[in-house]
Amino acid sequence: MSIENVKAFFKKFNMEDRIREFDVSSATVDLAAAALHCEPQRIAKTLSFSINEKPVLIVAAGDARIDNRKFKEYFKTKAKMLTPDDVVKLVGHAVGGVCPFADKEGVTVYLDESLKRFKTVFPACGSSSSAIELTIPELEKYSGYSEWIEVCKLPEV
Repeated sequence: MSIENVKAFFKKFNMEDRIREFDVSSATVDLAAAALHCEPQRIAKTLSFSINEKPVLIVAAGDARIDNRKFKEYFKTKAKMLTPDDVVKLVGHAVGGVCPFADKEGVTVYLDESLKRFKTVFPACGSSSSAIELTIPELEKYSGYSEWIEVCKLPEV
């Protein structure tokens, strides 16, 4: 089970007790925000794409949306999300619990600039009813990210 892999991953750092598990679903930004009693934008959602036949995860703020122009400019290809079956097969987590921790070999993780607005964010932990609160430096450390990118847009205020 994916959450067990994430727990084992964080246990190496004595952080497994920081993982929160809920009796309700946290599979979407709004559900996660309700379960955590926080603003939806602080949910660090993990989006799964296929780029040149390889799995890529982009962790972005809950209120951010992929900007197709910026995505194509950066990756030199159109944004193509993985199917739910491919997410499980290639990444190792099911949709709703996808996270940048304990992923399968060959997965590249990027962090979107939209996250830098917050002191802490809440990524999922491998299940559709889990999360962990991390500072941005902790997210950098534990996600094994490749680099910070800017491929999202924020809602107009």
